Amino acid sequence: MAAVVLAKGRDRRLKAGHLWVYAGEIAAVDEGAAPGDVVEVRDHRRRFLGRGTYNPASNITVRLLTREPDEAVDRAFFERRIDKALSYRDRVFPGETTLRLVFGEGDYLPGLVADRYGSCLCLQIGTLGMERFRPVLLAILRERLDPAGIYERSDLASRAHEGLPPAEGVIEGKVPEVIPVTLDGLEFRVRLAQAQKTGLFLDQRLNRRILLPLSGGRTVLDAFCNTGGFGLYALRGGARSVLGVDISPSCTQLAREQAGANGFQDRAEFLEANAFDFLHSVDREGRRFGIVVLDPPAFTKSARSVEGARRGYKEINLRALKILRPGGCLVTCSCSYHIHEEDFEAILEDAAVDARATVTVVEKRRQGRDHPVVLGVPETYYLKCFVLRKLG
Repeated sequence: MAAVVLAKGRDRRLKAGHLWVYAGEIAAVDEGAAPGDVVEVRDHRRRFLGRGTYNPASNITVRLLTREPDEAVDRAFFERRIDKALSYRDRVFPGETTLRLVFGEGDYLPGLVADRYGSCLCLQIGTLGMERFRPVLLAILRERLDPAGIYERSDLASRAHEGLPPAEGVIEGKVPEVIPVTLDGLEFRVRLAQAQKTGLFLDQRLNRRILLPLSGGRTVLDAFCNTGGFGLYALRGGARSVLGVDISPSCTQLAREQAGANGFQDRAEFLEANAFDFLHSVDREGRRFGIVVLDPPAFTKSARSVEGARRGYKEINLRALKILRPGGCLVTCSCSYHIHEEDFEAILEDAAVDARATVTVVEKRRQGRDHPVVLGVPETYYLKCFVLRKLG
C-alpha cells in the first residue's frame, strides 16, 4: 500500500488525536497513490501512524480512518464503524427515530453524515474518499436500517475542493415531500429538498428544551428562527407569544405550518425580515421581550473572517440584551467553529458592558449527544449555546 510520509515534526497533531493531514505537513507521497485511495500515513522515519483516504486536490490531503496497523479498510471495517455509531445512538437516545446516526469525524467516519427522520434517511457525503465507498455505505445502511427511502444532500460547497460535483435528490426508495416527525411531543415537518443542510438542525434538539421551563407567561423573540424550532418549544413551555424572524420566506412559511400543526397559531407570528435590521428597529421602538433567542447561521467559515464574525456576534447580542426585560433570558448560539467557546464568552461580556447590563450565566451548552465531540479534533466542537439572565 502506498504511503504518505510526513515531514519531520509534523506528526504532533495526529499523535494528539487529530484525524487530518494537511498538504503542508507532507514530505513525500509514494508512487501509485491515486486520488480516493486508502493510503498509509507514516512519520519522517516511516513509522506507521495510521491509514486513511487520500486526495491530493484537497488541502486536507488525508483523512485518517484507523490507527491500527493490522486493520484493513474494507466492508467489514465500515460495518464495524457504523454498527458502533448505531449502538451508541440506541444507548443515548433509546427508541428515538429522529436523530443523527453518523457524524463524520465524531464517529471516525470523516466525510459521512447520516440523519434519520422516521422511516427515511438523509445522507451527506463530503469527501472523495467516502464517495469511493458509496456503494458499500449504502448497502450497510440499507441492511441495518431498512429505510423506506434515502435522500442525499451532498450539496456542500466544500465538495468542490474535493473535486466533486454537488449531489442532491432521492437515491433509493421513496421519500415524501413532507416527513412528519415528533420530538418531545411536538410535531415537526421535514422537507429534505428545501431544508438547509440535512433537515432539522438536530444538533440543537437538546438545547431547545431549555425553553420549556423558562418561557411560561413570557413574550419571546426568536431571531434567525429558521423553521421555528426554538419558538415551538417556547410555546409548549407556556409562552404568552412568540415572534419569529428569518430572512427566508420558505422557512417562515414552514414555521407557520408547524405552529398550526401544534395548535399554537394564535400565539405565534413569523416574519420574513433581516434579523440584524429587525433587532435595530425593535430597539429603536422600545419594544421589550422576556426571552430572546439568537441562533444565526455561521458568521465565519475560515480564520480569515473571524474579526468580522466577532463584530457580528457582538452586534446582535448587544441589541438582544438591550431589548431584554430585566429578569429575562437570552439564549444565544454560535455554530462557527472558528469562534471558540472562550472567544464567544468574551464577545458576550463585551456586549453586556456596552448594553450596560448585569448578566449572569445560567448554563453553557453544546451540540447534542448524537453529534459527539472528539478530544484532539477541535473541529468537532462547533456549536456553543449560552443561556444568560439579565439582572438589570
